[in-house]
Amino acid sequence: MYNYIFARSFKKREQKQLKFKWMALLCFCLIALSLCAMFKPYLGPLPAALNLHLSVDVGAQQHIFEHIISNSRPQHVANNTISSPLLESQSVKVTKKIEPAAVCSVTKGSDFCEINNDIRIDGSSATVFIASSLADQTEWIIRPYARKYDHVAMKRVNEWSVKSAASLLQCNQNHSVPAILFSNGGYAGNIFHDFSDIIIPLYINSRQFNGQVQFVITNKQSWWINKYQNILKKLSRYDIIDIDNQDDIHCFPRGIIGLKRHDRELNINSSESPYSIKDFRQFIRSSYSLQKPAAIRLRDGEKKKPRLLIVSRKRTRAFTNAEEIAQMGRRLGFNVVVAEANGNLSRFAETVNSCDVFLAVHGAAMTNMIFLPENAVFIQVVPFGGFAWLARTDYEEPAKAMKLRYLEYKIKLNESTLIQQYPLDHQVIRDPSSIGKQGWNAFRSVYMVQQNVKVDLNRFRSTLLKALELLHQ
Repeated sequence: MYNYIFARSFKKREQKQLKFKWMALLCFCLIALSLCAMFKPYLGPLPAALNLHLSVDVGAQQHIFEHIISNSRPQHVANNTISSPLLESQSVKVTKKIEPAAVCSVTKGSDFCEINNDIRIDGSSATVFIASSLADQTEWIIRPYARKYDHVAMKRVNEWSVKSAASLLQCNQNHSVPAILFSNGGYAGNIFHDFSDIIIPLYINSRQFNGQVQFVITNKQSWWINKYQNILKKLSRYDIIDIDNQDDIHCFPRGIIGLKRHDRELNINSSESPYSIKDFRQFIRSSYSLQKPAAIRLRDGEKKKPRLLIVSRKRTRAFTNAEEIAQMGRRLGFNVVVAEANGNLSRFAETVNSCDVFLAVHGAAMTNMIFLPENAVFIQVVPFGGFAWLARTDYEEPAKAMKLRYLEYKIKLNESTLIQQYPLDHQVIRDPSSIGKQGWNAFRSVYMVQQNVKVDLNRFRSTLLKALELLHQ
């Protein structure tokens, strides 16, 4: 009734004009609502710290390259949820359901890319190609060795490019399993670095595939492959590809370029991995068919003798009185073995695993503690000259993580052969920290290369007695 009276108060021409205005206003509102709905996800700027490239390929497949700096994610990105500061202030989030095609991470220890899509590896150009329809193609430069903060090591590692490309090279060889590309350069050949930089990171990255993974190696050294073949064959059922000498384009359904490593030496952070250092040691025992899972437990009245291994060295940081230490060990009730950690790794692993107490001067040979049975006693002899930090981070902390009983014997000046080479007022003797301040090379050349150890038997006796006490517990 109201509409009828209202309309009668206008002339017919005015009614037509009014009807036209109402229709125009309605159309304008509909257009405004459409624009708001269309641009709502873009009302807030994405944070500048986030480096994301999003594209939609054939079949509406979405790909994402994510750059993670210093192993940390911005707080506003979690579970593939992208939100802007403006929208957060309004308690609104825009969620993208994304299955990442590649996540490339820059961490303290290494750079690596985890690629969940087809990849093409071209050894001749040291390039890994990933399918993408991005208008602005993305490229990552990676040296696939897990000690990137060490510039000397990284100079010995080939540089690789990981590129997204709209069109890919034709495959010459197709593989049905994922690939892991890593370097055999760096400090390969030093057993400490072999395990801390290559083997443990390789285990962390490849164990998930249960052998169904193809290792692709750059900077390949055949003797290294032979040395660690027990481990490599246990992790992968396929012959290793020496990619530097390949002209073919190798294609894989997915891949990992470079190796993720955890911050600590000779260790696995179980909070960042489904595996632990205990799992790794069990894997090592299986790889070398080691028979002794745990050290002897001594009981009063028993005639069993614990087995003491003294690791000898011929050149630097050697025991100059190893035989005298062995004789004292036998008098205390040990079955003593003196052996050098070189030659056949499988045989030395069996020797180490057969022992209950491991004794060595600080150095790479101590890495063989990986083969010890659980609860064995691990004795590190720390040379003169400021080794505290190295002794702790390289061997004490890993030994404790491996459930070994750790003992430490710090030598005094009169137990070092440096006293025969330098006068007492020389800075090498008087102020080791001043040598350390000159850099690693200066420190190494004096305290690691020039120094041997003659243990004070009377003083060291209490350390061996402590080892026996621990084996009774």
